[in-house]
Amino acid sequence: MDKIIYSSAKSLAQAIRSKEISSEEVVEAYLQRIEEVNPELNAIVQLQANEAREQARKADAALARGDIKGPLHGVPFTVKDNAEIKGIICTSGTKGRSSFVPAQDATIVTRMKDAGGILLGKTNLPELALGFESDNLVYGRTSNPYDISRTSGGSSGGEAAIIAAGGSPLGLGNDAGGSIRLPSHFCGIAGIKPTAGRVPLTGHFQPPFGHITPLWQAGPMARFVEDLILTLPIIAGVDWRDPAIVPMPLGDPDKVEIDKLRAAVYTDNGIIPPTPETAKVVRKTTQVLSDAGMTLTEDIPEGIEQSFWLENAMFEADAGYCIEKPLEIAGTTEIHPFTKGILEECHSKAGSSADFSELLFQLDMFRSKMLSFMENYDVIICPVCASPAMPHGTTFENFSAFSYTMTYNLTGWPGAVVRAGTSSEGLPIGVQVVARPWREDVALAVAQYIEKVMGGWQPPQL
Repeated sequence: MDKIIYSSAKSLAQAIRSKEISSEEVVEAYLQRIEEVNPELNAIVQLQANEAREQARKADAALARGDIKGPLHGVPFTVKDNAEIKGIICTSGTKGRSSFVPAQDATIVTRMKDAGGILLGKTNLPELALGFESDNLVYGRTSNPYDISRTSGGSSGGEAAIIAAGGSPLGLGNDAGGSIRLPSHFCGIAGIKPTAGRVPLTGHFQPPFGHITPLWQAGPMARFVEDLILTLPIIAGVDWRDPAIVPMPLGDPDKVEIDKLRAAVYTDNGIIPPTPETAKVVRKTTQVLSDAGMTLTEDIPEGIEQSFWLENAMFEADAGYCIEKPLEIAGTTEIHPFTKGILEECHSKAGSSADFSELLFQLDMFRSKMLSFMENYDVIICPVCASPAMPHGTTFENFSAFSYTMTYNLTGWPGAVVRAGTSSEGLPIGVQVVARPWREDVALAVAQYIEKVMGGWQPPQL
């Protein structure tokens, strides 16, 4: 069973196509693993066991006829519970939607199914995906598989936890401040936030919302970088619904020459210093990349210390309307204390339309400085967070620790995360690989090399 549940999605797809193993056997192994670990993790919140078994039987029958649906034929996957799926409750972690059943799939879910993927279930998140730990009043909190006293992160924390524990080979998350990258770091898996405008958010709740739309991106999460490489082309591209999507071609990570890349490296973003262990992992990673022939320079973008207040100011600029409106649409009257705290912050920061225009001006200046910095580099190597996974209930008081990812929501650039080390408590430590806009191929190629040399994901003792 371990050979199945700890395999990559890519290798499972190959084994199913070559009939070394059936889709039914693969799905059954993951369902068995979910039954073992989910009571402790609370990561899967809507399990589709019978439906997954039926889809697996159909996949095997189709293969016997010589009919291969796509690159994920017969491979199971999971989805964060703010992407809608026809016929399955989608709460987005808010009580007003505790029994809401969508009439159609989110675009990225349709694309996964069309590629032959088989849905196992939906995974937990904070209310409206607004937070760095996955806890809500509908389903409760999700724990970290490496230490259940700690958070798995947010907002794609359910995805990260179940993937790390071997309950799913592959998942879909989304990221407006670090929500793919932070849980991937906390749970020791791989994930990528693509370039803004790469992957449609059609069918997500809350939906992209006005001025904060450019901060949100959807992307894949997996134990292995090769599965991010497999999945991103499946979910990317124009869907004629999401107006932010740009028809840009995806590059091939296999064609990236690591020894020709120039990288900027920093361990401290000037907002909050990382733990010594975190900094040590970043430095060790850069040494590995230097040994591979990459040109590395200790350098940091001018003005990067503005990241934290700019990200927060963008969410606070409308005095909480972008949170209150989805709650109103959902019919939620009882909200999570964390959501309440965010709203109180937003209400206290209400400003004028002139203040809002000034904020957008400051954001453009920030983006321009960042882009000017990137003219001299192909990638940036830096921490994902100031620390490994935190104890449950402590993320709000340590909010600035997440500024390392916020920077690249503001720029919209692609950022991949891969495990590169372990803390003294046995917790995963990831590194963040950020590339120029539209160069996910470069970020993924570097992340895959780090994974190869540094070890990447390691199974938890769960």
